[in-house]
Amino acid sequence: MKILVPLKRVLDHKLKVQIRRDQTGIELANAMMVMNPFDEIAVEEAVRQREGGLARETVAVSCGPLKCQDTLRSALAIGMDRAIHVETEAELQPLAVARLLREVVLREQPQLVMMGKQAIDDDSNQVGQMLAALLGWPQACFASKVRIADGSVTVTREIDGGLETLEVNLPAVVTTDLRLNEPRYATLPNIMRARKKPLEKLSPEELGVSTEVGLKTLKVVEASRRSAGERLSSAAELVERLRNAARVL
Repeated sequence: MKILVPLKRVLDHKLKVQIRRDQTGIELANAMMVMNPFDEIAVEEAVRQREGGLARETVAVSCGPLKCQDTLRSALAIGMDRAIHVETEAELQPLAVARLLREVVLREQPQLVMMGKQAIDDDSNQVGQMLAALLGWPQACFASKVRIADGSVTVTREIDGGLETLEVNLPAVVTTDLRLNEPRYATLPNIMRARKKPLEKLSPEELGVSTEVGLKTLKVVEASRRSAGERLSSAAELVERLRNAARVL
């Protein structure tokens, strides 16, 4: 079985987000970029499945500018077998990414696409579902446990009422949640080996996919700051404040 893992390069979540002066987006110049944490969990799970003998090959794929290759090399250092980079400087929105991934899937013919449930930069949570729809494959989202056996994949996922278990036939698309595993650190020897692993380069034109933007961002602004809290002397004072606030409303 072959597992394909799409990756996204995102702003390090430990950094404070800076808005561009023209309010067209986030300032990324000279910012620290990392692999999307949810995708890193998908990489770890794919490597574990191969180490357990359930997968024969794992392939990482990323769509975006040249620097996405750094993210792919990180995935190779964790243990992925090879990588594919769909290079483009265009702004990629979820549907365009799903269309690019569909063409890569058709070329690679994996039995399982495993990816993070969402990217932490836009939190769209759309690409996995869109990809499954374009391929006509079953999907199981927000996986906190994955078991592959007998031509199917069983996924346990957290829902509001507890845990839900889904079983879908392969090929399928699975999106991963935080509780699925704890990603390993890449060792120095593996980082060195990653430099020698194959990394194929493609373009949207080669895949026959248009990256034309369908949505336009009008403005990006910082969230309004909360006002400072106030300590009250008693519960009675709190009740009185709430009563007065209700009258105003």
